[in-house]
Amino acid sequence: MTENPTGQHRHGGRPAHARKLPPWSLLAAGVVAGGLLGGAYGELRAPEYTATSYVVAVPAANSDPASALGFAQAYGRVATQVAVLGDAQVWAGVPVRTLQDSVRTATSPDAPMVAITATSSRPDVAADMANAVARALTGHADDTAGATKVELQQFARATKPAEPSSASTPVTGLVGASAGGLLGGLALLVRPRRAVDDTGRAASVPGPAVAVDAHRAP
Repeated sequence: MTENPTGQHRHGGRPAHARKLPPWSLLAAGVVAGGLLGGAYGELRAPEYTATSYVVAVPAANSDPASALGFAQAYGRVATQVAVLGDAQVWAGVPVRTLQDSVRTATSPDAPMVAITATSSRPDVAADMANAVARALTGHADDTAGATKVELQQFARATKPAEPSSASTPVTGLVGASAGGLLGGLALLVRPRRAVDDTGRAASVPGPAVAVDAHRAP
């Protein structure tokens, strides 16, 4: 042990008070930071509400019932086109661009039904958008029912959602903590490692031993 001019005792060239953080501190820091960021995101983000309206394809009396399933798939793709949304914006009270960003459709391979789902920061607007698109799509289907022999009927109207569909603050906090822990674990795995002896210097690896022939004369 040596003493420098300032009176600090050093051991192996390092201050005696220096301490290295344990390896698991990276993991703990990642969990804490991720949890705080995730919780803040869930607290500051505006809640989103989702409402769904359903329409069903009904075949005419003199048509093939199986054709309704195929037309339901087609109407599901047409529902988000400008031709339909242009009419829906009148009843929804929002621009076409908002409907394009907020409305999604889904169809079933087994049933001739189309689900029209709208998402908004206001529950009443979400329900209005879903019902407006369903109404406009039904109108377009009625215009071509003479040729397709299939009409669309309202199966279930969208109702005003009572609770938001977006994740709550505790859930976003848990997701953030999990992501932070994962990043901390990866940082722990890829960090450089060196073997250090008692004096604080990197331990040297001995070179290969040289074999000596004991029977060779000096």
